[in-house]
Amino acid sequence: VDNIRLMDEFKEKVAGEAKYKILTDALSQKRDSISRAFQLEIQAFQAKAESMSQKKAQEEGAVLQQRGQLIGQQLQQEEQLLQQQGQAEMDSIVSKVKNEIVAFGKANGYTYILGGGDGSNVLYAEDAKDVTDAILKILNKETDQ
Repeated sequence: VDNIRLMDEFKEKVAGEAKYKILTDALSQKRDSISRAFQLEIQAFQAKAESMSQKKAQEEGAVLQQRGQLIGQQLQQEEQLLQQQGQAEMDSIVSKVKNEIVAFGKANGYTYILGGGDGSNVLYAEDAKDVTDAILKILNKETDQ
């Protein structure tokens, strides 16, 4: 089996990657929007701080700095959560592919199904023995329904 091709052409994996990209792009836009709004808030504070006493300016500056740190932490937590969800989904897809290969091998009387592709441990195999297309058809049949 060509592992790389199997994963690259598995529709559920492709759809999962597309979904993850949409979510990461949305988070990136959210982060940029919040960052721009916070920058405007900082600029407004800096303009206002010139007319404040030094003590008042320091107090408000500290509050603003603390708020900025909190916003940064919240965005970082959202990004980590999104990464964890993406990894969990990918782990599930890999497990599904492995299980399907095992089921295919058992159902078709194979003794071994070796992984091929870039960096593989298979140096030669007859093309007729490559079951990538058959397994892709089974995997993608569920997605097409």
